[in-house]
Order: sequence, then C-alpha cells, then structure tokens
Amino acid sequence: MEAKFTITRWDETTVDDTEPKIGRVAVDKRYSGPMEGTSTAELTTCQPGETQAGYVGTERFTGVLDGRTGSFVFQHGGIVGSAGADRFGHVVPGSGTGELAGIGGTVRMSHELIELDYRLD
Repeated sequence: MEAKFTITRWDETTVDDTEPKIGRVAVDKRYSGPMEGTSTAELTTCQPGETQAGYVGTERFTGVLDGRTGSFVFQHGGIVGSAGADRFGHVVPGSGTGELAGIGGTVRMSHELIELDYRLD
C-alpha cells in the first residue's frame, strides 16, 4: 500500500556542535489516500556532506488505514551516500490500537510517500 503525506511541522534543533552535527527533528505530517490521518515523529539526523545523510525516527500515525480506524507506531530510517539510498522501517509490534490492533509489517519512507506492507493479526 502506498500513501502520500505532507509535512505540516518541521522543528529542528542541534544536539551538539561537533562535526558532523547530530540533529533532532520534531515532525508532524498529514497523510492522504488509503492512509488518511495525521502523525507525530521524532527524528535523529546526521548530514556530514551535501550527498551524505542518515536519519532514524519513531512515528505515531492516528487515523484510518484501508477503512480501519486506530493508531500505530512505526520506526524508520535511511542512509544516503555515494552507493545510493537505503531505507528501512518496521511497525512496532503491539503498538496498534482500535481496529488497527495487531498490525505488523514493514515501512519505507521517501519524499512525501510511504510504502507500508502490513498485516493484521
């Protein structure tokens, strides 16, 4: 399943000034499509250069997924370097609520797009 999102808040701070800097970002998103709702995320970032970067994050989605109402948490990340990009993520087991209780699966995030391969137990 693929859904689109827009970022509605991006609040970035620097953890320390040692190079390369590590940042912390509070992010809010609005999802549309088969995943309709909002989320709040906390990201940790590092960008050593123009073409190198990495992040890890924890995000809580609340809304409707394929007609089912509830919430769940997923953790995701990505690395970008000279060899290209590697994105990864998973739904946190046991984090689903409401009609999304028992959700599990994998997540891949890219610019304004989520790919969610999920199952409901």
